[in-house]
Amino acid sequence: MIQVPRDDRSVIGQWWWTVDRWSLGAILAIMAFGVLLTLAASPPAAERIGADSFIFAKRQFLFLPLALLVMLGISLASPRHVRRLALLVFCGSVVLLAATFVIGVEIKGARRWISVPGLSSLQPSEFVKPSLAVISAWLLAQSRTERRAPGYLLSTVLVGGVLGLLVLQPDLGMSVVVASVWAVQLFVVGLPMWVAGFGAVAGAAGLVGAYFAFHHVRSRFDRFLDPTSGDNY
Repeated sequence: MIQVPRDDRSVIGQWWWTVDRWSLGAILAIMAFGVLLTLAASPPAAERIGADSFIFAKRQFLFLPLALLVMLGISLASPRHVRRLALLVFCGSVVLLAATFVIGVEIKGARRWISVPGLSSLQPSEFVKPSLAVISAWLLAQSRTERRAPGYLLSTVLVGGVLGLLVLQPDLGMSVVVASVWAVQLFVVGLPMWVAGFGAVAGAAGLVGAYFAFHHVRSRFDRFLDPTSGDNY
C-alpha cells in the first residue's frame, strides 16, 4: 500500500490525494482484462490474415505503456488545462473525421480510418469520443451553474454534428457510444425521465433502422446471431 502523507505538497502527493482512486483502479483493471482477452482471442484472427499469432497482442503491449503515461500526465493536469486540451483534441480530430470522406480508407463497408505511414491507420473518432465527452460535460455543468450559459444548446449542436459525421461514414457502433455517453450526462444534470424514455425508444428504433439500411450492420448482427453464416464482417 502506497503511503503518502496528507501534508505532502509535491506534485505526486497532490495527485495521490485528489485523483479518483476507484476510477483509477477500475481503468487499470479494464486494461489488464483487455490484455488477457487479446492474448486469448487474437491468435485465430491473426492466423486468418496470415500474420504472426500474437501480432495484435504485441501491439497492445507496445501502446499500453504509452497510454499509461498519457493517462498519468492528464490526471496531473488541472481541470482548466484538461478542458483546453480536450478542446484542441476535439477540433483537430473533427477535422480528421471529416477528412475520412476524402482521404479515408474504406474497410468492410465503412470509411473510418486514415492511413498513416508508420502507424498503419488512424481512427479519428477514437479521439473525438473522449474529447467530446469532456467538452459536453463542461458545457452542461456551465448550464447548471450559470443559467444564462447556452450549454445545453452548444452541447446538442456539437454532439449532433459528430453523430452526423459518424453515421455518414458509417460508424454506427461509435455513434451508439457517443449518444449513450451524452444521454448519461444529460440524465446526471437533471434530464426528465420521460425524455430519457423517449431517447431510449428513439435509440432502439435507430438500431432497427440501421439493421435494414446498412449492409455491414445487418451482416454483423446476423454473424453474431448465427456464427455459421460465413459472413466476413
